[in-house]
Amino acid sequence: MKILFIQTGGTIDKAYPKSNKGYAFEIDSPAFERILKKVKVGIDYETLSLFQKDSLEITDDDRLALKNLISKTEFEKIIITHGSDTLIETAQFVGNIAGKTCVFTAALTPEVFKETDADFNLGCAIGAVQLLNGGTYIAMNGQVFTPDNCRKNNENGKFESIHE
Repeated sequence: MKILFIQTGGTIDKAYPKSNKGYAFEIDSPAFERILKKVKVGIDYETLSLFQKDSLEITDDDRLALKNLISKTEFEKIIITHGSDTLIETAQFVGNIAGKTCVFTAALTPEVFKETDADFNLGCAIGAVQLLNGGTYIAMNGQVFTPDNCRKNNENGKFESIHE
């Protein structure tokens, strides 16, 4: 089994280089490349950067490009890193694609920060994509959801089930 990792941007990939007038973020190289190298993961994979946007800037045209890429790729197991603010919307847009298992994940703090949830969420997504058969899912905060049974709690930033 070979897994395709797709970067779309979001906080997980943010870097905060010092500028002359203070700090401003930019979307950096894919966080999953650094994480996979650091943990010496034992899976076969390829990586791809589709776009590097804050999730609030992702458009339906971007979502369509992602869906088309997933539909056309030879890979059956796919992990998409995304910003948490519109992750559910994009996962719902992509929907279930025949013959594909897609797991979306994100981070509430950038991967480059010491106290980040990026490594944990990506690890959860890697485990989930290997065990699930078909469909689109969200792996956040140690849980796996379907996009239609998930919401982001804006008070604490955690993803949770709508129907418990």
